[in-house]
Amino acid sequence: MTQITLSNTGLTVPLSAGEAYFNYCWLRDACPSCIDNQTRERVFDVASLPELPRARAAWLDSDAVVIDWQGESHVSHIPLSLLETFAARGRAEDPADLPPKLWHADRARYFTRVPQQAVLSDPDARARLTRALIEDGIAIVTDMAADKDSLPRLVNAIGPITPSAEGLFFDVRVEIAPTNLAFTAGPLEMHTDLPGEEAAPGVQFLHCLENTVEGGLSLFLDGAAVAEALREEDPEAFRLLASYKIPFFYRHDNWDYRAHQRVIETDPEGRVTGVTISQHLQDALDLPQDMLDSYYPAYIRFLKMMQEPRFLVRFRSEAGNCVIFDNHRIVHGREGYVADSGKRHLRGCYTDRGALRSTYRVLAKQGHSGLSQAENAFPDMENRFQASPETANDPAPVTQNAAQAQN
Repeated sequence: MTQITLSNTGLTVPLSAGEAYFNYCWLRDACPSCIDNQTRERVFDVASLPELPRARAAWLDSDAVVIDWQGESHVSHIPLSLLETFAARGRAEDPADLPPKLWHADRARYFTRVPQQAVLSDPDARARLTRALIEDGIAIVTDMAADKDSLPRLVNAIGPITPSAEGLFFDVRVEIAPTNLAFTAGPLEMHTDLPGEEAAPGVQFLHCLENTVEGGLSLFLDGAAVAEALREEDPEAFRLLASYKIPFFYRHDNWDYRAHQRVIETDPEGRVTGVTISQHLQDALDLPQDMLDSYYPAYIRFLKMMQEPRFLVRFRSEAGNCVIFDNHRIVHGREGYVADSGKRHLRGCYTDRGALRSTYRVLAKQGHSGLSQAENAFPDMENRFQASPETANDPAPVTQNAAQAQN
C-alpha cells in the first residue's frame, strides 16, 4: 500500500513499519497550526467545530501527510516523523522518559557525584546530575558552599522549592520540642517523606552542614527494586500493595494532614514508579477487616524486605555533601546516634519530580544529554562514591522498632 485510505473516523497511512491508523480528532489536534509559536500553547479547540472533523482528501507530500478537512477551509500538514513516533511508541518522544536503573546495596559506589559549582555553571554537569536522579533516583552533590543560600542555589538549578508543613526548609538536628521524630537522636525506620500530604514531595535535598556524632549512619534503598523483587517472589502480595490505598497522616498543633496512598505505585502499564512507606505516619488501616487478613502479611513481608542487606546502603553523611533523591522511589532512614557526642545538622527541602524532568528535557534539547559525560567523567568507578567502612554491605539489620518520620 502506498496510498492513504480514508474511513469515517480516521485514516490509514503507510509508514516505515507498515500501515498505521490515526483518528481524525487526534490528527486535527496534531496540526502544527494548533500551537501558538510564541506561547507554545494550544489555540485550537476541536469542540468548536460544528461536527467531528473528517478528511475530504489526504495525500503524502515529502515529509508530511496533507489533510484537506471537510466543513472548514483548513489544510493540515502533519509531520510523518510524528506519526512514525506514535505508531512505534504510542506517545510523543520524551527525553526524560528514561527507564529506571534499579539497584541493590552493591550499587552504592556508583552513585553519581557532581560538585556544586559544576551543577550551577556547567549544563553538562547539570544534565549528568538530573539524568542520574531520573535513572538511579539518587545522586550526591559535593563541595557544597557553607553559606545559608547554598542549598537554595542548588535546588533552584533543578526546580523551584516546594513547601511542606515545616515551611520551605527543615533542619534535621536534635530539638528540645521536636515536631517530627527526625528532630531527635533516635533511629528512623526506612520511610518516604510526608505520605500524609495528598501530593507528597517529589525530590528531596539533604545538605549535611556538620556531622561529628557517634553513629547516625544514613540508610538508603531503591524502593522500586524491592517492589520488583516482591513481585517476583510473591505476586499476590505485590498485587495487594499495588491495588489498595491505605491512610497516612502528619499532624501536630498547627496542622493535620491526611491522605490515602498505595504502598506500591504503578503506571497504567503496571511498571513500578515508586513506593510510599512510613509506619509511624501510617494511620489505622481502614480496609475491610477480612481483607486485612491478606493485606497485613503482604505489607509486613514488604517491610521486612526493606531490612535485608541485599537492598540496604549505609554511609556516613559528610559535611559539604548534599544527597538528592526521589522521595517516591528511594526509601531512607537513619541509625540512632549519641546526641552529646558531637553535632549533626542536615538542612533539607524539596522540589517536585515534574520540575526535575522539565530541567532535564530543556538540557537535552540543548544537546546536553548527560550520558557521555556520565560515562567518561569517572573512568575509575570506585571514585564515584566513597562509602564509609561501615557501609553498603554491612550485614547489620535495620532495627525494626526504630522511630520514623522525615529523615
